[in-house]
Order: sequence, then structure tokens, then C-alpha cells
Amino acid sequence: MSKNYNEEFRRNAVALYRDTDGATIAGIATDLGISHGSLTAWLKNAGVAIRKPGTTAVARPGPDETPEQEAARLRAEVANLRAEKTKLETERDILRSAAKYFAGGDELVTRFQFVADHSDTYPVKRLCQVIDIARSSYYAWINAAGNRAARADSDAELAAKIRAIHDQDNTCGRPRITAEINDGQPAGQRVNHKRIARIMRENNIEGFRLRRRHRTTVAEPADTPSPDLVRRDFTASEPNTKYVGDITYLPCGDGEFLYLATVIDCFSRRLVGWSIADHMRTELVGDALGAAALTRGSLAGAVFHSDHGSQYAAKDFAALCTNLGVTQSMGAVGTSADNALAESFNATLKRETLQGTARWESPRAARLAVFRWVTRYNTRRRHSYCDYLSPADYESVHTTDNLAHAA
Repeated sequence: MSKNYNEEFRRNAVALYRDTDGATIAGIATDLGISHGSLTAWLKNAGVAIRKPGTTAVARPGPDETPEQEAARLRAEVANLRAEKTKLETERDILRSAAKYFAGGDELVTRFQFVADHSDTYPVKRLCQVIDIARSSYYAWINAAGNRAARADSDAELAAKIRAIHDQDNTCGRPRITAEINDGQPAGQRVNHKRIARIMRENNIEGFRLRRRHRTTVAEPADTPSPDLVRRDFTASEPNTKYVGDITYLPCGDGEFLYLATVIDCFSRRLVGWSIADHMRTELVGDALGAAALTRGSLAGAVFHSDHGSQYAAKDFAALCTNLGVTQSMGAVGTSADNALAESFNATLKRETLQGTARWESPRAARLAVFRWVTRYNTRRRHSYCDYLSPADYESVHTTDNLAHAA
């Protein structure tokens, strides 16, 4: 690879040869990482006599050294000191430049880039020696520049796709974004989740995270509790067989609250019934279960699991369950883990809709936000439990598979 060396570099090379005792063109050229012919041409242009290999500039001191020999020896020593001074000054200048260059971080790739950026001013060999990298590694890095550029372009394209997904729903984290990008892609074109995580980290893209706790369960010891038929097993082999439900508060306006009751299918995590009101009376949970019955057509034979809140323990709600053919189930008193699926749903809804704010500006705004999120949750939001399909798509795939097996 040809190089255009500046005048200062040429002068230093000539001085290094001229002032170094016993130096040869081959030795200096190798040390500086330049060609034999280039150094020869620079010496001729500077009018410096070229010594024969093996000769020295001066004689060594001896016991009978004459004044002329002493003067010659001292001149040679001065020349050597000047050459060493030139070498040290060159290293000093390189290190000064490196100190400024590495201010943002002294990584190996940064060192390679420093050598590339300064190779027209200093020889590559000297640069690599001073900043302590192997020349072979540097040249390997140079030769891989094309591949690095292609990877950078590919990462930029993927970052744009990730940002577009995140802009539509800023609650999406790495798992759901990975599922969205790989949706419909053949196995050989799927993007590894670690790469997506790296690009999200490099571009400061992350899903919204927030955890909040609030108790809305008020036990009603007067009524007879139902047994726990779920026992923290929030799975089901078929849709419309096992449900969980809960009540959560929705803060809004100036100290106002709405309340949301839910009915969630354990098979797909689909919200099949829900109701919002400004109270927590029994009709709130009754309306939610009634909405679920309309969605499914029938709930006969299904189990509905809840906590021991007074609304779920009420006789009117028990009568509604009996009329719909639903068997009630309740977890232990004061144990949120016994209804973890419903509580997790509530936490996700508020985290992704409120996104850290304390409350909605009005009850109407709260109703609209919940309606918008619930609709998207069922039909578009990818769920980790559903193999990163939406609950509706997960049920659709299951129904299609069952029909195929029956045929």
C-alpha cells in the first residue's frame, strides 16, 4: 500500500539515519515501516552520504585516543543523542495525540481507528508500538472495514424497524419487539433476541416499566367462601373453561376513582368480560361476568376464580354464577399470589396506560384509555404466554389446529 508521507516525517527519517551510529538503510526502513527505496531517495535528496553496511560513523574510545579521535567520538555521541531525542519527541507527539483521541474511551477499536487516522503523519509500526497493539491485528481490522460497514448499515436498518414498533407502543420491550420483527419470517431470516437487545440498548430504546401496588380487596367473612379450585394453576387446555377476575381502581380527576372489574380466560389471557363504574358494589363484578357470557355465548361448565372480596362472596353474585352454570373458586384471604394472573393484568394495564403519571385527567379520559388499551390488548398486543401472539390470535390458531386434528 503506497503512502504519501509529509515533509516532517521525511526529515525525521533522514535525521534518524544520519545521526544513528552504525545505522543501515534496511534497518531504519524496517524500523519506520517504509520501503528501502523511499528512504534511499529521501537521503539522496537531502545530500546525505549513504554508508556501506557494517561501517560505523566513528571509532570507539581507546587508551591512546588522540584529540581528533576524541572529537569524532563526541560528535558521534551527540548525533546518537539527537537521534534518540528525535525518537522520543516522536513518541511524545504520538502520545499527546492519543491522549486527546482516547478521551471518550480507550477501547481496542478506538486504538485501531487512531492508527488509521494518523498513519499519514507517523509510520504504522511506530504508532502500533507506542499505543501497544499488534500490527497484524490492525491490518486485519483494516481489511474487515467492508464487513463492518455492512453490519453497521444492517444495524441501522433494524434500529429503524425497532423504533417504528416502539413509537406505536412505547410499552414494548425486547421480547415483544423481537416477536413483532420475526413475525412471518422464515427461520433463516429471523433476528436473534440478543441482537435486538443490543441495538435497543445502543439506541436508548426500552419498554416502559413501573410497578405499583394498591389493595382493593375487602373480605366479607359473613358469606360462605368457595373452595380454591385453581390452586395457583393459571393454565387451561381449552378456551372457556377456567377464568380469573379481580377489581382494580382507576385514579382520575381531582381525587376521583373509577373501578374496573375483569374476567380473563386462563387459556389465552384474553379479557372476555369487563365493566367500569364509580362504585365497587356487587353489580360491578356481575356486569363483568355477564359481559363475558355474551362474548362466549355461554359460560356453562367454566370455573371462575377470584379473591375473597365482598363483591365476589356476595349471595347475588353466587346466584348469577349458578344461573350461568359457572362454578366459583376463591384463593386464600390476603394472599395475592392466589390470584396472580388477574393482578398481573391490572398492573400491566395501569403501567402501560398511565406510564408513571398519578391519574387520568377525568373519568371520561380514564374510560377511553382503558377501552383503547383493552381492545389492543386482545387483538394486537403480543403476550409472552401466548408465544408472543395476541390473545385473539392465540385462540384462533388453537381453534384451527383443533379443526385440523378433528378432520
